[in-house]
Amino acid sequence: MPRPHARFPRRSRLRSALLGLLAPVLVSGPMLAQPDDSALQRLDTGDAGRGWEAVGRLDIGGKGFCTGALVAPDLVLTAAHCLYQRGSGARIDPGQIEFLAGMRNGRASAYRQVRRAVTHPDYVYQAAVSADRVRNDLALLELYQPIRNTTVIPFQTDMRPAAGDKVGIVSYAHDRAEAPSLQEICGVIARQSGVLVTSCNVDYGSSGAPIFSFASGVPRIVSVVSAKAEVDGGPVALGTELETPLSVLKAELAAGQGYGLEPAPRANRVTVGGGREDIGAKFIRPGD
Repeated sequence: MPRPHARFPRRSRLRSALLGLLAPVLVSGPMLAQPDDSALQRLDTGDAGRGWEAVGRLDIGGKGFCTGALVAPDLVLTAAHCLYQRGSGARIDPGQIEFLAGMRNGRASAYRQVRRAVTHPDYVYQAAVSADRVRNDLALLELYQPIRNTTVIPFQTDMRPAAGDKVGIVSYAHDRAEAPSLQEICGVIARQSGVLVTSCNVDYGSSGAPIFSFASGVPRIVSVVSAKAEVDGGPVALGTELETPLSVLKAELAAGQGYGLEPAPRANRVTVGGGREDIGAKFIRPGD
């Protein structure tokens, strides 16, 4: 399954391993980076990072991190699997999570502790990897205090793009933990079973990173990075469903959910590769 979060680079040695194969392959065509994909641009200066301050690093118990983005002054959108301990599958106490808005080179535009968190009710951390698991890999974090900073402007969301559309991504990763990077142009390879398959450049720590559409002239979040994968030998990034699941998460918070999280639900493992939900991806995770 996808790695819950990246450890800080000094604390671990990363190596890639194939976890499983989803078949049959439904996505056709080359899965390598598209010819017009842009290179990663490091946002490590004030000028480079201007306008992206609402993307931040989520530090988790001082042991690892994911990427998250503000969608309201007190709400951070990220991947659900970031909120689970990798070994035990237990949910992480939201009080151990801190959001560092626009963090670069040891400083952030704002620091906030997480008050509570909700994950999509259909997301099961310990389930076998599948399209169903990826598309529901969404979480919403409520901060103790809203960020009222004129330089940290929450992002709006939008409908998912179609295959062939161009998107962008801002993310932290294990090899760029101290500043985010922007890939302004990457491609949507396919949109299947509620999963967005893209050519965006991601790595461990990019989990929860916002995928943006620029169709309206301003960046709007259209998906969240769930997993790094391979299709036909080429690297891809898999994104979650967003429109309906995000509405569900907001309703959960409005109903008062997320204060005392119950243990993660248990699920019987199923054989990887069965059924019409497959998207033809090899999910990748680092070894211990």
